[in-house]
Amino acid sequence: MAHAKQERRGLGRGLSALMADVDTTTPQPATGAARKAETFIAVDRISPNPNQPRRTFTEAALAELTSSLREKGVIQPLILRRDPSDSERFQIVAGERRWRAAQRAQLHEVPAIVRDLNDSEVLELAIIENIQRADLNAIEEAAGYRQLMDRFGHTQEKLAEALGKSRSHIANLLRLLTLPDSVMELVRAGDLSAGHARALVTADDPVRLAAQVVKQGLSVRQTEALAKKSGALKPTNINESPIKDADTRALELDLAAALGMKVTIAHPPGTEGGALTIRYNNLDQLDELCRKLSVTTDAGKV
Repeated sequence: MAHAKQERRGLGRGLSALMADVDTTTPQPATGAARKAETFIAVDRISPNPNQPRRTFTEAALAELTSSLREKGVIQPLILRRDPSDSERFQIVAGERRWRAAQRAQLHEVPAIVRDLNDSEVLELAIIENIQRADLNAIEEAAGYRQLMDRFGHTQEKLAEALGKSRSHIANLLRLLTLPDSVMELVRAGDLSAGHARALVTADDPVRLAAQVVKQGLSVRQTEALAKKSGALKPTNINESPIKDADTRALELDLAAALGMKVTIAHPPGTEGGALTIRYNNLDQLDELCRKLSVTTDAGKV
């Protein structure tokens, strides 16, 4: 708990200030859209960030970028900081893929912007850069938002404002993280789109329906209809509450997005009380839930 609070204090400059260091526009040499480098650093004096959340760099993408760098050079400068263990070297904050491609293109130096950043800010910027990638799937993007919220205490509203996204976009993606792992893997593999996955969030048996959607090649509209039909055909227990109103369903989804777990609210009409159920898929999720509740409780102490 103390660790989480320490990270939040270390980010006093704010998300928007950090965002200013990551230019997410596509560089166009003819218009000079790329940010101006402050210096040039020898490639062999640069090391990757050992805590970089992105671990996979596809061969095809690297080969394409390498070819581009041979022809045009590195247009978008890397964001670097002094290596904490060696003041003569630099550590990558943003731009590892460009650095790898520059090595392949046998470039001797790369344009750079050097910033004085602590470990928490470095990780935050790395996550932000990953979120801006065009090839990111919906689950990876949602996981990036979740990291920023859990590790640095950012709200959906703050993320939306700083990243230029709508709050509903972020909330809808976060809800995908409540799906079973097997369904999320189908999204990562490209077998299901984000639209398909959103339709399955409220389904009673998303694993079975996801398999049916993939097998039959259903459209998003067809998936939505299938999920709705599946819910309507579900046997009703005599003790179950009637069909929930839109406000209750929206609250369930918002809580699920905030916690990263499936949330069910049972609120019988005409009553003040009810039950809120949080479902976790594994012990790691249970530990995370306990941590969040503990942090909230500590924050309320005087």
